[in-house]
Amino acid sequence: MRAGLPILGVALLLAAPALAQTPMTADEFEAYVTGKTMDYFQGGVAFGREVYLPGRKVRWAFTADECRLGHWYGQGDQICFLYDGDPQPKCWWIWPDGAGLSASYMTDTPDIAPSTVRETTEPLACPGPDVGV
Repeated sequence: MRAGLPILGVALLLAAPALAQTPMTADEFEAYVTGKTMDYFQGGVAFGREVYLPGRKVRWAFTADECRLGHWYGQGDQICFLYDGDPQPKCWWIWPDGAGLSASYMTDTPDIAPSTVRETTEPLACPGPDVGV
């Protein structure tokens, strides 16, 4: 019995970060991101940038892609994004991680590491038809 206690303790320590990943509410997310530009990373590689405008509006671009306008909303414990021209919402679980945010897409499996989301001072480059929007 005594030999099992250290193993149980290690297991609880390893599980602690997962238990601490409480998704942000829509109000918490809004307070955190409004007026900011955020970079999204997967595996340390940037895959997109989003500007968070007042009124829960956004401007998004995958790296070196055209900008897309849209808006976000809370749905249960997820934050969902709906972009112009795309009828399918993109929903995420988003939580603070100390250095910014972490996010898991609604269809991610447990073996997929969360994306990291960090504030940037770099502008959103819009090489498409809505340049300057």
